[in-house]
Amino acid sequence: MKVQVFDTKGTSVKEINLNDAIWGIEPHQQAMYDAVVAQQSAMRQGTHKVKTRTEVSGGGRKPWRQKGTGRARQGSIRAPQWKGGGIVFGPTPDKNYIKHVNRKVRKLAIKSALSLKAKESNLVIVDQFALNEPSTKTMVEILANLKVNNEKLLIVTKPGDEVIVKSSRNIEKVNIIPSDGINIYDLLNANKLLVTEEVIKTIEEVYA
Repeated sequence: MKVQVFDTKGTSVKEINLNDAIWGIEPHQQAMYDAVVAQQSAMRQGTHKVKTRTEVSGGGRKPWRQKGTGRARQGSIRAPQWKGGGIVFGPTPDKNYIKHVNRKVRKLAIKSALSLKAKESNLVIVDQFALNEPSTKTMVEILANLKVNNEKLLIVTKPGDEVIVKSSRNIEKVNIIPSDGINIYDLLNANKLLVTEEVIKTIEEVYA
């Protein structure tokens, strides 16, 4: 698969060949679905908690004697049927939300998402950003030149590229992740994928 490479002014400078084993496969819908569900499940904190009758305060004595009052017997005002009483079968932090997905399925899901971006012409490749120091203004101009400034954008950078991260993190609709942090959720959550030629080579080395 041949794609255009642009400079920061939005001018096409050359064509490169993408590895069809990564960027040209038929997207596997089920693999992407399973991977997204697993990632969203892993993002859940699981800190929800309610108090049982042993944890709510008060209710240390019977509200009235067992017999002779004409009312139903009660043992504590903190029993579940009382207002302010404990909760029965409520959520606790003991529940495990982790869903396991096979490594090959996760890899297939990533390649499917990358292929989907390339297939739908939502992959934009720039030769290099060439920023010597952080500048949000310059980055906004670059995105405008590449015609992705109004898109929900995912920028994949090389690990440790703080200049690009600091230049992009305050721009609306822009998400930045390093190439070693590529994940299915961020790929599918973005309308456009912006990468450098160097990152393309890194991705192909990992997923080929």
